[in-house]
Amino acid sequence: MANSTPLLSHFPSAKNCHDQEPPNLNTLRQLNDPSSLEEIIDPFFGSCEIEWPQILQVILVSLACFFEAQQTFITIFTDAIPTWHCTQLNNTGCNSKSNICQLSTNEWNWDKPIYTSIVSEWSLHCSDNLILQGLPASSFFIGCLFGGLILGLLGDTIGRKTMLFFGCLIMSMASIFIAFSNNIWMYSALRFLSGYGRAAIGSSVLVLSSESVAKQYQGQVGTVGFLISTLGFVSLPGLAYFSRNYSWRVLYLWTCLPTIIYCMLLQFCVYESPRWLLSKGKNREAFAVLKTFIAPHCKNLSLNDLVLKHDHKLKIDNDFNQPLIKILLKKRWILGQLLLAVSTGFGIGLMYYGMPLGLGNFSLNLYLSTGLNALLELPAFLIVFFLVEKCNRRSTLVGLSVLSGVCGMLCMIVDKWKVLQLVLELISFFSACTAFDLLLIYTSELFSTSIRNATVSIVWQAVVLGGVVSPVLVDAGGDRSKILPYLVLGIMTSIAGSLVIFLPETKGLELCKNMEEQAQEGNGSPYVMNGV
Repeated sequence: MANSTPLLSHFPSAKNCHDQEPPNLNTLRQLNDPSSLEEIIDPFFGSCEIEWPQILQVILVSLACFFEAQQTFITIFTDAIPTWHCTQLNNTGCNSKSNICQLSTNEWNWDKPIYTSIVSEWSLHCSDNLILQGLPASSFFIGCLFGGLILGLLGDTIGRKTMLFFGCLIMSMASIFIAFSNNIWMYSALRFLSGYGRAAIGSSVLVLSSESVAKQYQGQVGTVGFLISTLGFVSLPGLAYFSRNYSWRVLYLWTCLPTIIYCMLLQFCVYESPRWLLSKGKNREAFAVLKTFIAPHCKNLSLNDLVLKHDHKLKIDNDFNQPLIKILLKKRWILGQLLLAVSTGFGIGLMYYGMPLGLGNFSLNLYLSTGLNALLELPAFLIVFFLVEKCNRRSTLVGLSVLSGVCGMLCMIVDKWKVLQLVLELISFFSACTAFDLLLIYTSELFSTSIRNATVSIVWQAVVLGGVVSPVLVDAGGDRSKILPYLVLGIMTSIAGSLVIFLPETKGLELCKNMEEQAQEGNGSPYVMNGV
């Protein structure tokens, strides 16, 4: 069995970084020649507390989630059905409950100009094709699924930073062209392309942020993207409110043009993951990034000397250069873990998207209700941020999934008590939000560097797939049975979320050196207990 004692134990504590000399080349030689990724990285990251270059890196990378959230939920306002009014006061055949498709155009009119929504501009409200109104939103999530499967796999090949850059660029450019769409089909096709680019952002942000800091900070750093995503969601109702009397195209331009500026900032101010660079044999580039991250207070560390004398001895696991499919077929236990994580993500996605989409019919202003739903994700982020290093991943995910599922089922059973129904809906959605944030962090800890970006992306898209399926299940019940669909959703979420009990716990554990050693451990787990 490989020595499981973490390399950090040989170096000064992070708290004493500024008072003690950082590890030098002779110290590293005494600890045996580094032959694995974590053995090379950990001494440098572990020798200091998190530094300002790393904090700035995490903030700049996570900022992509701000724009990603805006493009995800923008159709709430651009595709909304506008309010209308009767134009003839003495006409008893026209009232608030009338079907405007059965009224003549002289009997009613929109409250706002027709260009404020695609529904009124393209006359979708009375279309014979019932799917047209929901086509753009469906196209966006279908694009997310395709992008997650294709771009997610490329992230482990071309790099985290490169993938994040292209994801943001594709999403923003598609949104610019959306502003010039002249029909629903062109609009839906570009929303598909926007979703395709958006799929690469979330997983790239999580992985690149986590791989830029020491392991003891990865859990908290991984939640920063969730916070910024919430802020992006919250900002959207404000932008939509101030542009409510303008064309829906203005809202797209307001949200996508800053993203273009961010892409340039990303290209010139963000560093590639040093762990990914080492995994690809780009040792000099990796050590240059490491030196930038820890240089402010660890100037005695001779990285140039290290790379010159140890460059020929760095032996990276052969699995780093293999495609994910080949790795999954070769190592079935990794495939089994991924399938369990995907199933859990699908179950959480059923409630994460299903509750706000299926029960968002409260008598509230559109802008206010959307803002309240967005704000609900903030306490979920705070809980994960402060408790991620203290809570067990498996038991917490099981508890949150079951709580979300049970409250989702009770939500429709108590439909006569509106206040209780609202409370149960909020608890269900809040539990799903918290479980979603924790699941992605858990997935990034569960899989090794060579396949981390791809696996996180696949699990993320499983959550999106749950969002695609949940509205279909709800609509399948129709007006006759509103309880049955939510019973099905609740049971599926509870069962799927409980599957994580078959996965290894990652709290307080250290990575093995490589996937070959993981297989030799005999338990199919990439983690071993400290000091065992």
